[in-house]
Amino acid sequence: MAPTNYFSRLFGKSPVSPLQRHMEKVCECISQLVPFFEAVLAEDLDRVEQLQGAIARLESEADDIKHELRKQLPKGMMLAMSRRDLLEVLTMQDKIANRAKDIAGLILGRKMVFPKPVGELMLEFVKRSVDAALQAQKAINELDELVETSFRGHEVEIVGSMLEELDRIESDTDAIQVDVRAELFKLEESWPAIKVIFLYQIIGWVGNLGDRAQRVGSRLQLMLAR
Repeated sequence: MAPTNYFSRLFGKSPVSPLQRHMEKVCECISQLVPFFEAVLAEDLDRVEQLQGAIARLESEADDIKHELRKQLPKGMMLAMSRRDLLEVLTMQDKIANRAKDIAGLILGRKMVFPKPVGELMLEFVKRSVDAALQAQKAINELDELVETSFRGHEVEIVGSMLEELDRIESDTDAIQVDVRAELFKLEESWPAIKVIFLYQIIGWVGNLGDRAQRVGSRLQLMLAR
């Protein structure tokens, strides 16, 4: 079976459908961080372990889609969207799921506990970071129409508005991150240094989620501007 025919049979007629499927799986993965953090704050270790396993499984499923896309994507198959553009967006999406897995793995591995003021803000931080990924997914789901219109017309305005909203959400995550760090700073002297170090690392990694979602949007913005 020719590679193009196999790819079409596996993913459907749209050349961007596997990319959309990948982002859907990425968002399933990162969305699990919300109940995961709720379980962490409740110090429900059994639930934490269960959700960490779900996050790892979803990240692995996203990897399977990624590997299949890379293996089967024929060269020169798209005109409005180049193979390179698609693969670069795929890589950025992949990093979102990878970071979600890192966050859950570190918290479980070290059986981390969050001070209450920090924990409450962290949950808000995580939820807004998930919002960023979901907003990036909305834009990715418009790629079919963008490709069909050769990145022209009203569809460009629709996606442009989506990307502006993504930027606003990511700005929110930056602001919450500042607040979380400020709360943790107040507790530095009363908490063991090693625990504080890992808390800062988790804060930084959660911040990565919004940053990486925005990078997906930035790549789309470059494509719209061509």
